Amino acid sequence: MTHLELGLDTFGDITTDDSGARLSPAQVIRNTVAEGVLAEEAGADFIGLGEHHRPDFAISSPEPIMSAILAQTSRIKVGTSVTVLSSDDPIRLFQRFSTMNAFGQGRAEVTLGRGSFTESFPLFGFALEDYEALFDEKFEQFVTLIRNEKVSFESRFRPALKNATVHPRPEVPIRTWRGVGGSPESIVSAAAHDLPLLVAIIGGAPARFAPLVDLYRRAHAQMGTTPKEVGVHSPGFVAETDELARETYFEGYQKMHASIGASRGWPPLRREDYLREIEHGSLYVGAPETVALKIASTVATLGLSRFQLKYSSGPQKASAILRNIELYGTKVIPRVREILDQMPRS
Repeated sequence: MTHLELGLDTFGDITTDDSGARLSPAQVIRNTVAEGVLAEEAGADFIGLGEHHRPDFAISSPEPIMSAILAQTSRIKVGTSVTVLSSDDPIRLFQRFSTMNAFGQGRAEVTLGRGSFTESFPLFGFALEDYEALFDEKFEQFVTLIRNEKVSFESRFRPALKNATVHPRPEVPIRTWRGVGGSPESIVSAAAHDLPLLVAIIGGAPARFAPLVDLYRRAHAQMGTTPKEVGVHSPGFVAETDELARETYFEGYQKMHASIGASRGWPPLRREDYLREIEHGSLYVGAPETVALKIASTVATLGLSRFQLKYSSGPQKASAILRNIELYGTKVIPRVREILDQMPRS
């Protein structure tokens, strides 16, 4: 098996103190920096920050927080999970990541995707009817930027650019992932652009995504190229025992489900559905051994190079999140590696 990276990510969910009082977005942002530093100390390989423009998440601009984490760490890779490229500017995005990679010595990564929310479109003056066209055009432009010093764009959504160099040029190439939710078209696009693939699996058995991962690899084979890394992002929570993890995580996760579901027509989350997702789906909730066994199974089933645990979900206690990160890094990560080393080689 290729080298496996075991990481974490967060959307900056608005959390609470130990009394249950809601923290300010500013405090959540400060806490996120501390969580990134702790992630490195605990042994994680990566921490990702998602971009959202909603009142239940504090992170709308991941890059300043990434910069703060990079400045206080020396080893951990720091990236986005994901950058909503459709409502961003590819040139400015390239410049921001080139800058971060300078003082992070190549540790800044970007994951490009459409995003699962649309609040950024009216906020930044983009039309929802251009949802697909905006992403497709900007995605092509960003890939061109990371691979060519001189670039030219014929563009529908911005003036044309002719034989320009965008500064600063990165000292180390910007590691760029294609984030997907599961559409075959996006999978093939990742392969066609020769980018590593990050699949967001937030529900259902991980094994049901095996055909999509296989599609990515088959697309590479048909094009005569070598498949890049494949990663998965899924939510989870680690505590000392299975029972404590399930009880601690449920309230915040249920509230997050209700908040998002209100605009999407989801029914309320029932405890039996929650427990079923833990047992058979894509919630990695439990004691370190339980979570490690489940991650190892997913890694082996899908042939992953990276697994990212989304460690915050809804209004959880900030102190519980810190313990979650600590247990994941010090207990889960080494145990996953042990389990995989003991598996028979195919």
